[in-house]
Formats: sequence, C-alpha cells, structure tokens
Amino acid sequence: MPNDAPTQPDSPTPAPGLARSATLLSIGNIASRVLGLLREMVINAIFGPSGLVSAFTVASFVPTMLYDFLIGGMLSAALVPVLSDYARPERRAELVRLVGALVSLLAVTLAAVVLLLQISAPQVAWLLAGGFDDLDPTLLPLTVQMIRLISPAVWFFSMAGLLTAILYSLHRFTFPAIATAVYNLAIVLAAPLLAERLGIISLVIGVLAGSAVQFALMAWDVRRAGLGFTIQWSHPALGRILRLYLPIAAGLVVAQFQVGLDRRLASGTGEQSIAWMRSATTLQQLPLGLISVAISLAALPRLSQHFAAQNEAAYRRTLSRGLRMVVLLIAPALVGLWLLGEPTIRLLFQRGAFTPADTLEVAAALRVYLLGALFAAVDFPLNYAFYARNNTLLPSLVGVLSVGVYAVVAFALLPGLGYLGLVWADTAKQAGHSLVMIGLLFWVVGRLEAGMGRDLLKMAVAAGAMAGSVWAVTYWWMGSGLALSGWLADFVLLALAGGSGLAVYAAVLLLWRLPEAEMMRKRLRD
Repeated sequence: MPNDAPTQPDSPTPAPGLARSATLLSIGNIASRVLGLLREMVINAIFGPSGLVSAFTVASFVPTMLYDFLIGGMLSAALVPVLSDYARPERRAELVRLVGALVSLLAVTLAAVVLLLQISAPQVAWLLAGGFDDLDPTLLPLTVQMIRLISPAVWFFSMAGLLTAILYSLHRFTFPAIATAVYNLAIVLAAPLLAERLGIISLVIGVLAGSAVQFALMAWDVRRAGLGFTIQWSHPALGRILRLYLPIAAGLVVAQFQVGLDRRLASGTGEQSIAWMRSATTLQQLPLGLISVAISLAALPRLSQHFAAQNEAAYRRTLSRGLRMVVLLIAPALVGLWLLGEPTIRLLFQRGAFTPADTLEVAAALRVYLLGALFAAVDFPLNYAFYARNNTLLPSLVGVLSVGVYAVVAFALLPGLGYLGLVWADTAKQAGHSLVMIGLLFWVVGRLEAGMGRDLLKMAVAAGAMAGSVWAVTYWWMGSGLALSGWLADFVLLALAGGSGLAVYAAVLLLWRLPEAEMMRKRLRD
C-alpha cells in the first residue's frame, strides 16, 4: 500500500468533501425513502397489515437476505476498500480487469443461486414462516409461490450491489440512490395497477421490475464512468477480497439466522404481526437511511484511503466528524418520531384497509424500535471504520455476540409480550452491538478528536430542549379545541410541534456555535 500520500492539513471545521458526498447521497436517498414511504402507504391502503402482506414480507425477505449475504456485507467490508485502492488514475487498467473478474464470477454464481432457490422454495418458506400453518393454511403455500416468482430479483439485486461498490470507489454516489428510488417507484406503480387482477402478486411483479431497472441504471452509470465489462475469471485482488469477506460471511450467517428466527417467531404470534413490524421498521429506517447510512458510505472511501496512506490523523478526523454529523442529524429525527409517532402513523398509513387499531399496534412497536435506532445510527460509521482498516473480523465477532443477546431476550419476552418481545429483543441487540463497537474503537484507534464528548453532550441537551418544546406544543394542541379532524389535524400538529422542536434544537446548537451546525447553516445560506 502507498505510504507517501500527502497529509491533509488540520481544519477547525468539518471536511467539506465528506459533507458534499453525504449531501449528494442524502438527496438521492430522500427520493428513495419518500418513495419507500409511499410504497408502504400504498401497500397498507390496498391490503392493510394483513396475513397477505406478512406472506409477501417473508417472500421478499429471501432476495434481501441473499443479497445481504452475497454482496451487502462484502460491499462495505471488502469491495469498496479494495476497489478504492485500484480506483486511482494510475491503476485504472487494473481496475477494469478486476471489475471484469468480479462481474463474470458473480453473474454465474447468482444464476446457480436462483435455480437452487426455485427448487428449495417450500423448505425455505417453512423455515421462515412455519407458524403460518397454525393461523391460516393458505398463507404458507402462497409464500412458496411468491418465493419462486421473486427469486430472479436475487440476481438483479446482487449485480446492482456489485456495481454500487464500483461507483462508490469512484466517488460516484448519485446513481446508487436514484436506482433505489426507481425500485420503490416500480412497486408503487405495480400495486394499484395490478392488484385488482393479481392481488398480492402485484407486489412481486413490482419487485422484479424494480430490481431489473435498478441493475440497468447502475450498469449504465458504470459505462458512463468509462469502465467496460470484459469476461475475466481471475485477478490477484480476488483473494484479498475473499480474505476480507470470510469473517463477514461468518457473521452474516449468524445475522441472517437472527432475522430468519425473528420472522419465524413472529409468524406464530398472529398473522398481522409481521405486517405491523414491517410498518414500524419502515419509519425507524427512514432517518437511519437518510442520515447514518448516507454519511457512513460517503466517509468509507476516504477512511480507506487515509488508512492505506497511513495517515491516522486524517483517519481519526474523518471518523470523528462523521460520527458527530450522524448524531447531530439523527437526534431530532428520533425525538420527533418518539413523541409524534401516533399522528405520524395516522397521517401516513391510516386509510383504506389500515385501521385505528393497526395504528396503535404500529406505534407501540415503533417506540421500542426507536430506542435501538440511536445505537444503530452510531453503529454504521463504527463498522465502516473497521472495514476501512481491512479489519472485518472484529465487527463479525461482535455481530455474533449481539445475535446471542437477541435470542436470550426474544425467548425471555416472547411468551408475555408476543411480537413486541421480538421488537425489544432487536433493540437489545442494537444496543449491545453498538456499545461493544465503541469500546473496540477506543482500543484499536484510540481517542478521536478533542472536544467530541463535549459536543455530544451539547447535542443531548439540545435534543432535550426540543423534546420539551414538542411536548408543550402537543399539550397546548390537545386542549386548544380547534375544529380540525382527520389528516388535516395530524398534519397541523406535526407541522407545529415538529417545526417548533426543530427550531429550538437548531437555536440551542447555534448559540453554542457547534462547528457542524455552523457549517450546515453556511451551506443552507449559500
């Protein structure tokens, strides 16, 4: 690895390159997440949080699970760090050969996986949703049918994931976010257009169409970047990628076992349980995707390059500022969702087949999920910080430990709390993983930038002030007697309480002259 890269000078303000990249990812992610919300709104309005949606959730989890195992973990842990090393202009010819080898090998492997999934669909459905048999005997055969229909999406998702890693290594962030938005749009269009004729299968058609278009867009952007595809079956970097990925693969086996166990246990608690958990997870994942994932992915190539150049000062600076940006932005989102969860759910989902009783169930799950969301938000940059150092073993071992935490809590709480016991178990898993990763970070990397603890305390105080403002406005609203009802009442409440809370949060941080807050104000003003 090169060790003569120029050292970046210290700066009292956050690195603008990281902020620009994260902003670019967030803009694309906003479109994706908004369409993802619209997708859930359409699904809930047409089908409600029903057994049909639970069966679709299980079936659509299969390509997601295989993508996470085959590409998702490899993307950030192995592909982006290695590809970033080859993405320098002087190594572009080697990058083309490496890309050819990765595309050729993965395309053939994925075709075999799709064929195997077609054959083993009944067994996969029983493993993930065997509890359906005790609730509705039609749900398990439907799940088998949908798994078979949806299986080609494994190929499209995973190939698109590989192309995503290539684009990230080239610092091209726009198309990956756009592609995900197009995927969500396909489901949004397929459900109302095809539901009357195909029923729940319309969602499967949307997944297939969306994943295919996603792959096509990513391939086009890679072509635009000047990288052609040539059939290759070997490259020296493949061994390096495999060595980095093997510890992750071992951890992913355990992690996917946990998700599968979660689905299996939930399938026995009621045919609507998985659908309720799906809606709550959608709201929890919205700020995580817009903020934590975007910032972490933007920081990963820079962290990898700083580590390769043995520039530990720049590495710690980039990581510190990434973590501060995550906490700065995620804190108000989580406070707002915690205090305004019910009106948010009513406004977004409560129409058509989605009832007020469903709102209460989803809100209960959401509050528990949000307790783990702060830990999950911090966990993304921590994991990527280790991946950038070519250390995939420690995060994998911590992942195994966290799954053990999940299993203990799940089996302890499931008899008394039902599906909410599984939600508490997921929160315990997130908290355990994050706390251990924080300890390992200090052990491996040492102290981060000076003043980080002080700035995090300021953010916590500002979040507390925001909570007080939101509560006060909500309390006033409940007793105001204004003649508003339905979606308009919820919209006005969210605008007043959420807007006042954000204003208080921003004002407190600007009064303290927090560097990240000052930077964001300057960017908005410019």
